Order: sequence, then C-alpha cells, then structure tokens
Amino acid sequence: MNCRHCHTELKHNFIDLKTSPPSNAYLSKKALEKEEAWYPLKVMVCDNCWLVQTEDFVCENEMFSEDYAYFSSFSTSWLKHAQDYVEDVVTRFKLNESSNVVEIAANDGYLLQYVREHGIPCYGVEPTKSTAAAAREKGIEIIEDFFGEEKAKELVAQNREADLTAANNVLAHVPDINDFVKGFSTLLKPNGVATFEFPHLLNLVTKNQFDTIYHEHYSYLSLITVQRIFEHNGLRVFDVEKLNTHGGSLRVYAQRSDTGQQAICASVQVTINEELEHKLNSLEFYNGFQGKAEKVKSDLLGFIKEAKQKNLTIAAYGAAAKGNTLLNFAGIDSSDIDYVVDLNPAKQGQFMPGSHIPIVNEEHLKANQPDRVIILPWNLKNEIIQQLNYIRDWNGKFVIAIPQLEII
Repeated sequence: MNCRHCHTELKHNFIDLKTSPPSNAYLSKKALEKEEAWYPLKVMVCDNCWLVQTEDFVCENEMFSEDYAYFSSFSTSWLKHAQDYVEDVVTRFKLNESSNVVEIAANDGYLLQYVREHGIPCYGVEPTKSTAAAAREKGIEIIEDFFGEEKAKELVAQNREADLTAANNVLAHVPDINDFVKGFSTLLKPNGVATFEFPHLLNLVTKNQFDTIYHEHYSYLSLITVQRIFEHNGLRVFDVEKLNTHGGSLRVYAQRSDTGQQAICASVQVTINEELEHKLNSLEFYNGFQGKAEKVKSDLLGFIKEAKQKNLTIAAYGAAAKGNTLLNFAGIDSSDIDYVVDLNPAKQGQFMPGSHIPIVNEEHLKANQPDRVIILPWNLKNEIIQQLNYIRDWNGKFVIAIPQLEII
C-alpha cells in the first residue's frame, strides 16, 4: 500500500488491533443470525510525510450507510462546544446575513442550528441519510452526498461558494484526503476561511488513546502533516487552537493559498515546534505504541475477571465507536458486560458490533443497579459521571480503561 497523501510506499507499522467489524455497524436482533463481516485494523506510518493511516479494507459507503447511528446532538458538552464556536467565528470573521456558511459532514445539524439563529444563510453537506433527516427536521438545508473537489465545483457553479466552511471530526474520515481538501480551496470565496477540527495525533500517542483507531478513521493527524496536505491542495494554515474535545484536538484555520489575506498567527509555528520536540517527524515517536495498547487490554480483562469472581455485575455506558474498538481488541462480549447504556434511541435495542452486547436505555441501568459501570467514551467522563452520579446510591462505581485502568 502507498501513502494516501504522498504515495510513498508504506513500510512501517504503527499498531495492529487485529480484526473487528466497522465500529458504527450496530446490529439488530435479526442481524445477529447472520455472519458478521470483520476486517483487519492495522495502522501504518509514512516515513515521508508522516501521515498515520489505516490499511485499506473497508469502503466508505459501507461505513457511512443510510442508517448511520452517530448523532452529534446527544452530547450536551458537544452542543455547547458548537455554540461557542459559532459565536467566535461570527464575531471574528464578521459574518452576517450576506455571508454563506457551509458545514461539511453536518451530521444532525448540531452546529448549523446556531448559525441559523444568527440569521446567517447556511447549508450542510452530509452523506448519511439518518443524520441528514435529523438536520432537516431542524430546518437546515442538507445536500446528501460525499464531499470532494467535484462536488465543490458543482456548488460553485450554483453560486454557493462559502465565506466560512466548518469540518469537525471528518478530516480523518476520508479515504482520499487530497481530493477532500481540494474541495475546500475550490468552494471558498477568495477571502473565505475554512476551519477543521480533528483529534491531535500527539495526544493519541502520549495519552494512549488507541481506541480512537477504527476503520472510519482512515488518517491520524499531526499539524506537520496537515500543513503539508493543505499546501499541496491550495490551502494555507493561518491559525491553530488547542481544544479539550475528543481527548485533545486541534482547530485549524485555513485560507486559500492564492487569495487569502489573513495574517499567519504565531500559534502555527508554536504547535509545529511542539510536534518537532516530540519527534513526530521520526519513527522513534511511533515505536512501542502496540505495547501500551496490550497493557490496557490486559488490565481491563484482569478487572473483569476479578469482578466476576466477586459476583459483581458489570455494565457499560456509551455505545461509542471507540468503545467498540476497545471491546473487540480485548475480546470482551456479553458474558463479560451485561449491557451498554446509550441515550441515542437509534442505538437502543441494537447490539454492539463484534461483542454483541445489547444496547439499552438509562431506565434499564436504574432498574438493574449494576455494581460497576465502565465508561467507554472516556472523553465525556466528567459529563457522564455527573449524569449518572446516582449509582453511588447503591454503592456503584465507575471504571475507566483509557489511558489506564481507573476505578472511581
């Protein structure tokens, strides 16, 4: 396999998580009767451009299907994050009723709803039927398609260029990253701004966030690599912010290389220097990550074994993609964890891919009062602990597996 960006032959392994089903391929009861498709989940690193990337096994149409079950609006902290972002960009870039805002991977309208509240024209591009329908129910126009250079050209031909584009947690989800990024330099007006948010590769490695690796994430991104990809496809980075979301993310601001007039902020070089200090441009940084993942697996299995010996009941919270990576890598199933609680009705009544653990609503948790609740979306740990703090009433405790086993 060659690198998705620079086409250099890939020779260096980053981590091998064996095999698993697509992380958001939740199963109905009837689907349990059929054989489930499992694919290798192996990640390589390019020693030329330092793009960390999965090997190709699953096509995007299979992963982002019409019944895609990830809805952004079920996290209150994420909604607040989106609302704050909109307030910031409206002020900073002087957006108004004459502007046009476009979100790529608009999901269920979690962000554009706040743009509409400002009276600013906007629309989203979203390939999954289920989330697109939810966005339309909020009154948001959605173009139901995948985004790339050709789609951007179509929109420009319809006079739908953007003053601002937003792309949150999607840059890692595209198999052809060059075509995707080229779409933004095509869609932007001459002085338009594109913002991207993505989990920072530096945190993935230093904080042992290996469960954020799954088939939907084709790429794992540093600013060193993103800057190179952007320059190659007509964008120039002019600002970078560090965020706490998803275990530590970057928000990158970019403009067209040929016409953008935004001054380059010091934050860009500061972030690049931090990555260079950690040697993200060296194989040394990527070595040894496999062992860290194996340690988490061993500790979690040890915890479950000990809990079962004590006749403790175990549930989990959050039917998240990262949880599926962890469960399938560790070989955990419904004999280990009784059920997973999730607020999303689209997931309730379904089963976790691979592990086949049933997904239930919160009332089930209250009725069954488990002794231990494993929080799978550790990035929402504080929000979830506050929400479920009543488990203390029956002496229940929370368990976190990433970055290391913790009983709270």
